[in-house]
Amino acid sequence: MRNRTTAFVALTAASALFLSACGSDESDEPPVEDVDASEFPAGSTMERLAEAETMTVGTKFDQPLFGLQGPDGTPVGFDIEIAKIIAGELGIEPDDIEWTETVSANRESFIEEERVDIVVATYTINDTRKEVVDFAGPYYLAGQSLMVRADDDSISGPDDLAGKTVCSAEGSTPAGNIEENYPEAELVQFGQYTDCLDPLRDGRVDAVTTDNVILAGYVAESPDDFVIAGDQFTEEPYGIGLKKDDEEFRTWVNDVLEEAYEDGRWTDAWESTAGEVLDTPEPPAVDRY
Repeated sequence: MRNRTTAFVALTAASALFLSACGSDESDEPPVEDVDASEFPAGSTMERLAEAETMTVGTKFDQPLFGLQGPDGTPVGFDIEIAKIIAGELGIEPDDIEWTETVSANRESFIEEERVDIVVATYTINDTRKEVVDFAGPYYLAGQSLMVRADDDSISGPDDLAGKTVCSAEGSTPAGNIEENYPEAELVQFGQYTDCLDPLRDGRVDAVTTDNVILAGYVAESPDDFVIAGDQFTEEPYGIGLKKDDEEFRTWVNDVLEEAYEDGRWTDAWESTAGEVLDTPEPPAVDRY
């Protein structure tokens, strides 16, 4: 039998609460304290951003609960709140953040080409990516899962994927995992996870795979169409991507994350976004590799 946990049952009732936030304004944002750029080491990324009083954040625009573009064009979600915490420590107001849409396949290139200052985009930390970018965090631990049509009982986990067509996003960790570890499945890849939804609905693919929290958002939006099949089968630590070898900036961002864990800002960020439909987890330990 497919595992339909209490958390996912709660998604249906609570999804409207989160989605309604997409149309809200930022009048209830906590005030950002003034920051003197000279407080930071000369020539550091922190000094540059504090002086500019703006920063560019790469994030996803199609991930309910984590990064979903609202009606006014501004994304909302847990990733967005984490980015605001970092920007706030630089004296940057939420309205002064430039949000740039990133997808799984272009996160590294956007960082390398300096098109963004950081990426906060359900971005799994792994050794391959560490070869070209650095990571602060993790700030959340997710896990890969499968989403299927609500009337399909043939898949209850990854071992049932032989002969099935599975959809995921190009350049994503979940797609790579299916390709490497479940070769008897037929993998179809698109630019974004949302591109997989209609093919799942109409039967062109049998399952969509990505991290459990991302799929939870899609189930929340379409509970009559989709369900989660089985339990998560990997651990995906989400990190903040930044320029390779900017150790000073990475250390500073890690410090900010740990402070946010301790003073409750991380919990507030979760409970005002993903926490509308999912239980509040413990924040993960920062990995200062």
